[in-house]
Amino acid sequence: MIRQWSVEESIVIGSRPDAVFRAVSDVRRMGEWSPECRAVWLCQRPVREGSFFIGFNRRGLALWFTSCRVTCCDPGQEFTFRVSAFGLPVAHWGYRFEPASDGSTIVTECWRDLRTGRGARLTELLGLIFTATRPVDRARVNRAGMRTTLTRLKQTCEA
Repeated sequence: MIRQWSVEESIVIGSRPDAVFRAVSDVRRMGEWSPECRAVWLCQRPVREGSFFIGFNRRGLALWFTSCRVTCCDPGQEFTFRVSAFGLPVAHWGYRFEPASDGSTIVTECWRDLRTGRGARLTELLGLIFTATRPVDRARVNRAGMRTTLTRLKQTCEA
């Protein structure tokens, strides 16, 4: 199997970009939508570029936490954050919000694997131990998780 280093998934949500952005950028709500994230501890409010938060995650019996720093917080446009574990880079996650002509929003969730270069082998090993997911399988697992996350976000925003 060939390892994928990035994944994107999109969905159309019947809400305005600023409303969908507000939901996503309230990172404490991520546990409502993500199949892996169970809770988020936010260190400072309001969320802005540079904000730090900790994600508490679970998949099956595997439990782990991640340290996250917001890298872009552009209301109605883009929200991204960098994920690390034990000080090692793991991934870059993000959401882009594009207005559609009918007033809805095209939301794209993206993930990029940062486990490259120095320390990559250690980060991959830690990922396997804590998440029970091989590096070669992470893109497939994340794609499925993104589809679930975006579907649940759509249901929330359209309710």
